[in-house]
Amino acid sequence: MSALPETMRALRLHAWGAAPELVEVPVPVPVGAQLLVRVEAAGLCHSDLHIMDAAPGQLPYELPFTLGHEVVGTVVAAGDAVDPAWLGRRAAVHGIWSCGRCRQCRRGRDNYCFELTGPIGNGIGYDGGLADYMLVPGMRQLVPADGVDPVALAPLTDAGLTAQHALRTVGADLAGATVLVIGIGGLGHLALQLLARHDPVCVVAVDPRAEARALGLRLGADAVVASTIDAAEWLEGGHHGSGADVVLDFVGSQDTMDAATQVLAPGGRIAVVGSAGGRLEVAKGGDLPRGWGVAAPFWGSAGDLADVVGLAGAGVHARTETHALSDALTAYDRLRRGLVQGRAVVVPAARTIDVEETKA
Repeated sequence: MSALPETMRALRLHAWGAAPELVEVPVPVPVGAQLLVRVEAAGLCHSDLHIMDAAPGQLPYELPFTLGHEVVGTVVAAGDAVDPAWLGRRAAVHGIWSCGRCRQCRRGRDNYCFELTGPIGNGIGYDGGLADYMLVPGMRQLVPADGVDPVALAPLTDAGLTAQHALRTVGADLAGATVLVIGIGGLGHLALQLLARHDPVCVVAVDPRAEARALGLRLGADAVVASTIDAAEWLEGGHHGSGADVVLDFVGSQDTMDAATQVLAPGGRIAVVGSAGGRLEVAKGGDLPRGWGVAAPFWGSAGDLADVVGLAGAGVHARTETHALSDALTAYDRLRRGLVQGRAVVVPAARTIDVEETKA
């Protein structure tokens, strides 16, 4: 491997409620079990905006730290406890830096690790991938991604991983089911691609945006409508029976969560993935149909990420637009204003902004 530079660029958050700053910092030196990854692609996420906008004391993270939790790169250096075979390999970074020792981690449920009481992982309390290089604590945080396009894969380490885990959470209920997908955005359009690999009898997707609805049809939804009211009417119209057996809510607002309860069929399942502030009251003998089930799946496990890397190699992909690291603040502004179609991805090696869409 060629010699590493002494310093690198990093987009770091220095104050709550303020924009991050692109600064020059030392390149980390891995020791022990640590690995150093040269970042090839890092996705941007609405969660980053929530972190930036947080009030002091709201989040259990210490400033400053580098943003970026959707990362793909090549291992360029490692501590003496690391298998040398990792050097030169491309990998997706699992953004949940779990302990690997607790009961949940031993069960393969490392996204629910008992030790995740403060910082969660890269870009979420620890230094992330919006930089030229990123330090990873150990081999268990990496999933090999040889031969997979890093720009295509980076957003899947969050959006694809979250969608995959949500489907796994309700997996036993998908076969032969009528499924309602609320939101055909960054996660929803990936969920539609993943659903095509299961065996639902019918998929109905909801999004108020005409362009998103057109995308939903291209991705195989049986029906695409503008509102949950329209979805309820479509389902009540005799299409595969009344109501939805599975509702995947990728918005999570009060309106969408209320609507989910109104269209749920007896024995149905609601998975709330979006975090738009809605609340759901559940009770035996309440307004939900008999046999209801509700889940709030979080991100995904390292095993889920390995599945996602395989699915990326098989053609599951996000709509992307790419930006140079020097233009990351512009990309965040586009994300904040709702101008990003699909997912924005930063390529640190790029010298100029390159906004383009990969059509799903």
